[in-house]
Amino acid sequence: MLKHVGRLKNNQRKLIVAYRTVPGEPTNCVCVTTENLEAGDHDALMKLVESNAGQTANELAEAMSRTRLPDGSNMLARFHTTGKMVKFSTAEVEMTPDTKTVISLDELNKVIAEQKGVAVEDLALTDGTTNVATVDNMPADTAETSSVDSVAPVAQAPQDGVLTDEQLAANYRSQADRMFKEAKKLREQAEELAPTKKKKAAAPGA
Repeated sequence: MLKHVGRLKNNQRKLIVAYRTVPGEPTNCVCVTTENLEAGDHDALMKLVESNAGQTANELAEAMSRTRLPDGSNMLARFHTTGKMVKFSTAEVEMTPDTKTVISLDELNKVIAEQKGVAVEDLALTDGTTNVATVDNMPADTAETSSVDSVAPVAQAPQDGVLTDEQLAANYRSQADRMFKEAKKLREQAEELAPTKKKKAAAPGA
């Protein structure tokens, strides 16, 4: 079974779901329409989806922000700036993890929220390195359908979609800091549940 793989309900167009929900818009998602990608970009995206990094990512956009396309550009930023990532209602998208399973994305989000014990609107990513925002007055030539909005590029990404080493390093540091805080919190919770037993010092001459 593959996470992040889906399609539009009305025309069966294949999609890769980058964000299952959008901050402040829990009934919307952001997807990559694979049929409009160049061959190299398509292969790179599918390789990421099938990889361990892609399958362990809560939202694929997290892994996309750390992946480069064949031309060296950052995947998430490039797809944003070239109009390959578009916003749909979660009710319009159905997930297809395998050939026998189909579930509407809005229903999947409800299930995930219930499992986490949170509201659907709390599922959206809020980290600055992968956050998205709606762009008004999108140029007509970048629209994929009349009902779809584009989304802004990764925070601080340049117009050409290529992140510098300094920007990538800043993203990595931000992610590392967040992971460190989460690890520290988990260790504290573990200590509360079962305190670590300290080894007794060996007696002199033993």
